[in-house]
Amino acid sequence: MDLPFFLLVFTSFFTLINPLGVMPVYLTMTSGLAIEQRHATVRKAVVTSTVALLAFAFGGQFLFKFFGISIDSLKIAGGFILFFIGQDMLQARLVKTEVHEEDVREYVRDISITPLAIPMISGPGAITNAVVLMNEANSPQRVAILTGTILLIGAITWGVLRQSERISDFLGETGNKVLMRLMGLIVMVIAVEFFVAGARPVLRSIFNIV
Repeated sequence: MDLPFFLLVFTSFFTLINPLGVMPVYLTMTSGLAIEQRHATVRKAVVTSTVALLAFAFGGQFLFKFFGISIDSLKIAGGFILFFIGQDMLQARLVKTEVHEEDVREYVRDISITPLAIPMISGPGAITNAVVLMNEANSPQRVAILTGTILLIGAITWGVLRQSERISDFLGETGNKVLMRLMGLIVMVIAVEFFVAGARPVLRSIFNIV
């Protein structure tokens, strides 16, 4: 097993998807729902986000080739996107949502797709990460690792959101804020790495450096 590649895929997706960071948003948006409706929301959101990430992982490169977009350009743009995502995580402010009983079914269907599945779980950062890492997966083993890790992260996200109330109570308000800001800092570090990795070959090409 390619352990370094697995660790790269797992840590990058875990910090970008950040199920513990999604948890406060999920709790806020579903505060007026029954437990069964919350579980249905989690299931739909995780399935939708996982399918979206796999679709971009396997089809994203063809899409970018069609539009003439290079992986290096994607890394640079992704670096900017991830940086601002991390910055938002460091300054997150949440507002509770109230739902009328007659609107519950439609509300569950709507929020499970947007904003929970996209862009909260599989946002621009995670989608960019899927495309970039698939480009790095230069063997069937790495492709299998990437696919399996996306499914694993989906399962972890499902488990975290299912147990979100218990986890939130255990961490407390201060713990949740510290955790979200820590994850935001990690995302910003990954953003810098993405930007540098993409900018280096572009600059070498511009200045004709071998």
